Amino acid sequence: MSLDVSPALLEQAERGEVDEAEFVDCVRTSLPYAWEMISSLVAQLKVDGGEFADNQTPPPDEQARGQLLRALASDAIRGALQRHFGVRLAFQNCHRVAVFPLDSSVDETLARFTSVRSQLLNQSPELRDC
Repeated sequence: MSLDVSPALLEQAERGEVDEAEFVDCVRTSLPYAWEMISSLVAQLKVDGGEFADNQTPPPDEQARGQLLRALASDAIRGALQRHFGVRLAFQNCHRVAVFPLDSSVDETLARFTSVRSQLLNQSPELRDC
């Protein structure tokens, strides 16, 4: 799953610095499932409050799963999304995306979520091929 980069954005990159807002828009249009997933979790966190909001429902198809993997496996994309939404992103098992506020009061919860122990406890045979 690659980004659909416009000629104008590619030209920016070839010249040097890229406007991050334009890059984020490229991510939004190229990876709509991932964008919607993260957007909805950010909204849920704002409405419900709490230490984090997460998704535990597998993507509907491999294309959607690929979008999540692309968005969260790329340091550039992930970092731009975190800055855009003002959250920290965490990821488990190719579908369990979580958003955490930037507030340091949730650092321990984030550390638990991203720990080796949590990764192991979040395994299941149904997710073996994801």
